[in-house]
Amino acid sequence: MIKLYHSPASTNSRKVRIALIEKGLEFERVPIDLGKKEQKTPEYLKIHPFGQVPALDDEGFVVYDSTVINEYLEDEYPYPPLMPKDSDGRARARLMEDFRDNHFNIAFIRIFREMRGKPENERDPKAIDAAKAEIANYFERLDRELQGKEYLAGEFSLADIAFMANLDLIEKFDIQIDPKNKNVLAWIARLKARPSFAASAQ
Repeated sequence: MIKLYHSPASTNSRKVRIALIEKGLEFERVPIDLGKKEQKTPEYLKIHPFGQVPALDDEGFVVYDSTVINEYLEDEYPYPPLMPKDSDGRARARLMEDFRDNHFNIAFIRIFREMRGKPENERDPKAIDAAKAEIANYFERLDRELQGKEYLAGEFSLADIAFMANLDLIEKFDIQIDPKNKNVLAWIARLKARPSFAASAQ
């Protein structure tokens, strides 16, 4: 059976949980307590040499990094497909996932570090506000990307799954989405309605 080494609160862990559920794959969830630094133990470093989550063990084949894991799952378990068939669509999905991984999600991490990692009197409200403003700009871009489409690459794909992992944090961190971004709001509603969204929460 597939083993997923993950942290329930990690957005990148959730990204893989969603893909596994969308694929209909059975898997064992192996929680890694980041607060106790379990990701830095010698045993876990044999699985993930950089001491991060998630990591996946598929019958002895170990792969890490959420994006690489999801690409592996698409290659190894191609049905149902989570990438477009055409090369243009696949490239678009990868570009959107890269945008989420290296920009959108990073702003959430900055808020997370302030909100969850520090006592309230030590938080930097300017840093939080700056990250929220950055996310608001990203929603504007996403709204343009979604013009005339239900999903980022036209059909539901790994790109949408990447963003699904952050949706709970929008409410938790009180991040406002401008009502003018109607494409984004409709897209988020579609993503939250997928069974994998609720099933991947832990």
